[in-house]
Amino acid sequence: MGVWTFTSVFSFDMKLSRWGTNEDLIIQILAHRNAEQRKLIRQTYAEAYGEDLLKALDKELSNDFERLILLWTLEPAERDAYLANEATKKWTSSNQVLMEIACTRSANQLLHARQAYHARFKKSLEEDVAHHTTGDFRKLLLPLVSSYRYEGDEVNLTLAKSEAKILHEKISGKAYNDEDLIRILATRSKAQINATLNHYKNEYGNDINKDLKADPKDEFLALLRATVKCLVRPEKYFEKVLRLAINKRGTDEGALTRVVATRAEIDLKIIAEEYQKRSSVPLDHAIGKDTHGDYEKMLLALLGHEA
Repeated sequence: MGVWTFTSVFSFDMKLSRWGTNEDLIIQILAHRNAEQRKLIRQTYAEAYGEDLLKALDKELSNDFERLILLWTLEPAERDAYLANEATKKWTSSNQVLMEIACTRSANQLLHARQAYHARFKKSLEEDVAHHTTGDFRKLLLPLVSSYRYEGDEVNLTLAKSEAKILHEKISGKAYNDEDLIRILATRSKAQINATLNHYKNEYGNDINKDLKADPKDEFLALLRATVKCLVRPEKYFEKVLRLAINKRGTDEGALTRVVATRAEIDLKIIAEEYQKRSSVPLDHAIGKDTHGDYEKMLLALLGHEA
């Protein structure tokens, strides 16, 4: 069945709300459509009924299932803008969502997110980050969200050696908010940063994140460590987010929803493999144990989603 037929079925079903919303059909249609197809479904629905599909869904759905459908149906840049705006308005020093978006997206994806932010909120992401964050957090986050990194694989080994020395000197001196340390993390290409950090470990004996654990309770150091992990091993960062979200003390549905919705078409299968290595439990089993109903069904459908 083609996307247009799916759109017609979905639209017809949504308009017959007096019969009750068919959540299984929503999952069947949306969970198995890629970003371009979801965009076409949303456009066709608007043309047919004069209403944004997301507004129609908002009337029919609720709770965590609604949020997962919302994030999944938004275009990727629009979704990042939405999450970033939410993070600025609810910002605390332990909130890593802004850094996550800035460091795990490509240069063009981050640029498109900033453009989507302009279009949706009539202001810039940079001004909101500057307004809502303070101190060292602002000093790090503002250049991160403003960045447009080089995407190539070329690496300057001489530069890697010299900047590894700078990083070691600053960290040894506990100058964690130093301008050069932040400049390196916020502007260098991911390939260059990886080379620098490899040299750091080879020359000074420790992984940089081990040296950034001087005070495990320091939230700025936690953000620096997460920044490094997002830049060089994003799958390990997201695995940890999921592991902390699904635990014996209760489920953090916000983090679980965000990771599944934003990574399903990118690297969720790799993240799931990392999760099983670390936890000895398949991610789908962990999700099935901690969630239920339509929310669980949609999460599991996205976990098996083919990009």
